[in-house]
Amino acid sequence: MKPDPVAVTVNILDKEFRIACPEEERESLLRSAQYLNTRMRELRESGKVVGIDRISVMASLNIVHELLQHRASLADYDRQVAPRLLALQNRIEHVLDKNRQIEF
Repeated sequence: MKPDPVAVTVNILDKEFRIACPEEERESLLRSAQYLNTRMRELRESGKVVGIDRISVMASLNIVHELLQHRASLADYDRQVAPRLLALQNRIEHVLDKNRQIEF
């Protein structure tokens, strides 16, 4: 049985929100809310975006854009590293096989 969620209060642009989440995700939620609050404040203070709805949408779009860029970077990294790791693994196995043959 899953434990009951806890109520967590977060502040975003001076507004208080109570959100239910599992206890083990509480700190992550608080960090996420702080990050969102910071990004929304930056947009509001820039003066380029007016209105809470537009600030929310623009902050969300910017954050999702960052997320997708990070995912693409990780995918590129995986594409580059996976073949190298496989080649190293094959070399290690080849050397180990040679050593086994020498031992007999």
